[in-house]
Amino acid sequence: MDIKLLYRMPSAVITATVDQNDWATLSALILYMLVIIGIGVFYRQRANKSSEDFFIGGRTLGPWISALSAEASDMSGWLLMGLPGVAYWSGLSDAAWTAIGLAIGTYLNWLIVAKRLRVYSIVAGDAITVPDYISQRFKEKKPLLMSFAALFILVFFTVYAASCFVTIGKLFATLFGTPYILMVIIGAVFVVSYTFLGGFLAESVSDFMQAIVMIISLIVTLYLAVSHAGGVSQVVENVKQIPGFFEFFGIATPVVENGVQTVQNGVPLFGAADPYSFLVIISTMSWGLGYFGMPQVLLRFIGIRSNEEIKQARRIATVWCVIALFVAVSIGIAGRVVFPTALASAAQAESIFIIVAQRFLPPFIAGIILAGILAATISSSDSYLLIASSAVAKNFYQHVFKKDATDKQVMQVSRIVLLLITVVATIIALDENSIIFQIVSFAWAGFGATFGPVILTSVLWRRVTRQGALAGMLVGGGMVFVWKLILRPMGGVLGIYELGPAFLLSLIAIVVVSLLTRPDEAVLAQHDDYLKQFKAN
Repeated sequence: MDIKLLYRMPSAVITATVDQNDWATLSALILYMLVIIGIGVFYRQRANKSSEDFFIGGRTLGPWISALSAEASDMSGWLLMGLPGVAYWSGLSDAAWTAIGLAIGTYLNWLIVAKRLRVYSIVAGDAITVPDYISQRFKEKKPLLMSFAALFILVFFTVYAASCFVTIGKLFATLFGTPYILMVIIGAVFVVSYTFLGGFLAESVSDFMQAIVMIISLIVTLYLAVSHAGGVSQVVENVKQIPGFFEFFGIATPVVENGVQTVQNGVPLFGAADPYSFLVIISTMSWGLGYFGMPQVLLRFIGIRSNEEIKQARRIATVWCVIALFVAVSIGIAGRVVFPTALASAAQAESIFIIVAQRFLPPFIAGIILAGILAATISSSDSYLLIASSAVAKNFYQHVFKKDATDKQVMQVSRIVLLLITVVATIIALDENSIIFQIVSFAWAGFGATFGPVILTSVLWRRVTRQGALAGMLVGGGMVFVWKLILRPMGGVLGIYELGPAFLLSLIAIVVVSLLTRPDEAVLAQHDDYLKQFKAN
């Protein structure tokens, strides 16, 4: 094997240590959490007026809150931990092409779907959840589409919430040396308590604030890493010496034994670079397709105050997303120079953001910056829990089991389901060796392939039928499992990310089945009404 040693500057040879008694850092994090709880308490009365207020804030979100809360709820802890961890471990290509795909997907989702979905959700019986919209879009008499949509949301958001609890566990375990499992449980209790209080409106307002905290934390952390590495030119000069590390069409391969990178004379070892083919690039960029099916983002489209504000929201969301993704990838690259041997496995690499902030900042300031991870995690996990519980309460309980359920009963059931989801997600998160990026990638593919093609065709194609939508959901969601668990391990051309092929097959299923079945005249008339209102606004 071709082995190359990583060159290091003397100033970059730093051993990361953890101060278990760092009360200043802890106090800053606690202060931040108290502010978040305060937001939930403030909006509690408003949230409990009706299920519409609880689930979509009464369609009162302004462009800034809509845009930044959508991005914050989407960019969970993987933005500050998972993505920098990928860049730290294997270099630029994997992280950068993922970021490029996500940036493009963000813009296109706001451009193509946002206004159309908001208008259609009102035309289709004033739908306030994604399953509700899909069902009413096709005027279901029996809630089959709604039930499958709610089921997929429940499964994939439980996995998503687990990734958030893993993030919390790693954060506090790394910072204070506390037991990982204990931190996962405490984090889950905090998140579910907060989500109980305020519902969607509190979640969206706090997500807006958290988006600000996240972007500031990212920029400050990148500045610290680059400055302690000797500047941008020094970072580039060092990482270029690692085969494939600073390339778009190659990928670095750490030399590992039992999952731990080999270190020789204090220097991490890398093998020859592996190629990063065009097929792999397309596969990685397919992350962007996931946006079309993300319920937490789609709900912001439904909940925005007016159609006229969507253009402004699109610009805000895209700029935030591009900056955040670029900085996150850069932190991983610079972190490899500053701490070349501190993080010896792919799972440990996801702590590079924490190590940089903790090492180079005064404890209290470090706590404020690291609140960015809490911001990312809370803003996502509360969205996941709320949407999953609402899907079950609104779409299973109210539409299938108890059609005369009151708003109060629906919200009570939603909170019970929220507790149950939290318990399951916490159990999934108890594995300390979990890799956040891998957990998120599976759930992301699940949502993108299950809902993305259905949402796109529902707002763009008059001819799509209920049978076609159902076929697309089942093929997309099912193929994510098949490709991930059966086909991808075979390697070769099948070793690509499951979202791309699952999305494509779902789209094909929708088109083929829709052309083979007859559309309902009432559905066509509703679509014509939607088009008139869309063009009028």
